[in-house]
Formats: sequence, C-alpha cells, structure tokens
Amino acid sequence: QVKLVESGGGLVQAGDSLRLSCAASGRTFSTHVMGWFRQAPGKEREFVALIRWSGGSTRYADSVKGRFTISRDNSKNTVYLQMNGLKPEDTAVYYCAAASSAVVTGNSYEYDYWGHGAQVTVSS
Repeated sequence: QVKLVESGGGLVQAGDSLRLSCAASGRTFSTHVMGWFRQAPGKEREFVALIRWSGGSTRYADSVKGRFTISRDNSKNTVYLQMNGLKPEDTAVYYCAAASSAVVTGNSYEYDYWGHGAQVTVSS
C-alpha cells in the first residue's frame, strides 16, 4: 500500500505562485510514476503533470505548460508542483497520484493510489 499526502494549497490572487507537495509513504518502491490531477467544481478530473521516479522525465497538460513545473526528491519520497502565473481557471482540488506501471500517460485510471486532495483557489 502507498499513502499520499498533499500539502501547500491555499487562496491566492491571479498571477501569484504556489507550491504543492506530495509526500509518499509505504511501498513507494512499487511505484514508477507520480502524477498531479485536478478537479474543478462540476468538471471531470483532469491530468496536470507527471514525473517518473527514475530518470525524472516529465509530461504536462497543454493548459499548464510553461507555468507549472513538476519535480521530485527521491530521498524524501516527495513530489512537488510549482505553480506560477496562476489563473482563476486553475482553481480546483489538486490530487497527487501514484502509478505502479511504468507505462502511463495522463489517464486517471492508470494510477493506483491517490491522495485526499489540496484546495487551490485563485481569485481574479
């Protein structure tokens, strides 16, 4: 089992920055990819970014490319999402997820473990 705990959410103004953290514990060695997803009220959960524990390759949704940066600290089993230039449309609950498979993309069903989410609210 893998436990994921997000932190760092909050209320900010448009243009501000925020950094989310996701601390993983348990059988973290069984996971290969970490991802961030978000879900706005009344909308489907959508992919934001992913990173591989080994090698650190990343992938981003077009909507956040150039503004968000995903990174990881293997020694701390922690993944980060640095969000710059935040917009009101970035308002959502942000979820951290872990995948056991090394072959994953941006589909939520590919991920086996999920955190409880962190609220990010961006005011205009």
